[in-house]
Amino acid sequence: MPRIAVARLWFEGNSFSPVVTGLDAFRSREWNIGALALERYRGTATELGAVSAFLEDRPGWSATLLRCASAQPGGPMADDAFASWMEEVEDGLSGGGFDGVYLSLHGACVTETDPEADLTVIRRVRAAVGPGVPVTASFDFHGNVSPQMIGLLDGASVYRTYPHVDMDAAARRALRLLERAIRGRPAAGALVKRPMVLHSFHMRHEAGPMAEVWAEAALAEREPVLDASVFGGFAWGDSPWAGPSAMVWAEEAGAARALARELADAIARRRDRFAVTLPAPEVALRQALDQPPGVVALLDPADNPLSGGIADTPGLLRALVEAGPPVETVLAFLHDPDGVAAAREAGEGGVLERCLAGQVTATFGPPVPFAGRVEKLTDGRFVNEGPMERGAPVDLGPTAVLRQGRLRVILTSRKEAAVDPAFFALHGVEWGGVRLLANKAKNHFRAAFAGRCAAIVECDTPGPAALDLAALPFRHVPAEWRRG
Repeated sequence: MPRIAVARLWFEGNSFSPVVTGLDAFRSREWNIGALALERYRGTATELGAVSAFLEDRPGWSATLLRCASAQPGGPMADDAFASWMEEVEDGLSGGGFDGVYLSLHGACVTETDPEADLTVIRRVRAAVGPGVPVTASFDFHGNVSPQMIGLLDGASVYRTYPHVDMDAAARRALRLLERAIRGRPAAGALVKRPMVLHSFHMRHEAGPMAEVWAEAALAEREPVLDASVFGGFAWGDSPWAGPSAMVWAEEAGAARALARELADAIARRRDRFAVTLPAPEVALRQALDQPPGVVALLDPADNPLSGGIADTPGLLRALVEAGPPVETVLAFLHDPDGVAAAREAGEGGVLERCLAGQVTATFGPPVPFAGRVEKLTDGRFVNEGPMERGAPVDLGPTAVLRQGRLRVILTSRKEAAVDPAFFALHGVEWGGVRLLANKAKNHFRAAFAGRCAAIVECDTPGPAALDLAALPFRHVPAEWRRG
């Protein structure tokens, strides 16, 4: 009966974040192995949840879960953390005896010294198992991927929603391609890149230019085509293959190449429609307060943790504090372990005066003086309600809610994006009691909240994922690719 190996490294690296992502960031989110790795995500809308379901449907199959790791997007992965993960996986594969390997990857992992870390993983896994063992992978839609991986893999698939609510579906497709290869029915792959880097604001699956390309891919996914996927790329990952791509797996190499070219061209024809401009936070705040009744979201995508933001830039907080919002307002969130510790020392109901934001670096602006009281303290633990990563446990570490007038600010000890309703329920945020929800977020926020908000307003502030790509110190991406 088939025996497969499973390994996971899900990490998106922002090359311009001032904070290197070390092993602690992975250990605090996901650093599992063996039966624990499978059991933790059983029944969840995640890649490992899909592995569990795949095995349950195939009683004769078995899987060895090697190191499975993920961290919130952030600055480049520390070289020693990458080496630790890679060495464990290679050691696990070294004994042989596997009929196939499934990899759960992101596609936009960069380390301190390796701008193509996902390709490095695939190369080293292929070297470990040899040419005769099928290897497939699933990827995030925002992968910056090289055509070289096609010759190393036997199949792959990509998320087809943004916000990403189909992580498990992408894994299921990759696992079916693995099963096909194990049974002696290999697929031929092709990946075509066009020389451009695009912002992801208009890449949502429900409407817009990328939704149109996804629709073209879906229509073309019939025999001999087995899988037709597109990558939007990750604009803040300084990789030689940054930007959008099309990937196709088919029964015939010619069909794969032809459709990959068509889909890559379909993205390129829409290039201008991916451009975006956003107002400054002060202007966006006025726009938000002018919206119809209901909860209005004011988003700060330049410091979005799911784009590698640090959840510490001061631009939006400063605008809120200076304006003194006249309505109930919540800012989610600031990653500030020291601030949480100070709030816990003051205790619920205690007074706290300290500077917030700008604690990691003054590059994006100086800290903001804040005086208020501690409204709530929590242990930071909840389970995602979904639709993103539904059922997955989250641990923010201890958290605190501070209040200054009608403004509440949530501080966390760990950096996990505020994109799930359970995040806000944990902190006592009642939906009917809030007018303005300010959040360091972008498109993933919409998965759970687009239908709950009267309006969503975005602003541009200084931050690791700011709009002006031309101003960033890229080393690997040609300047002509990044006109926005």
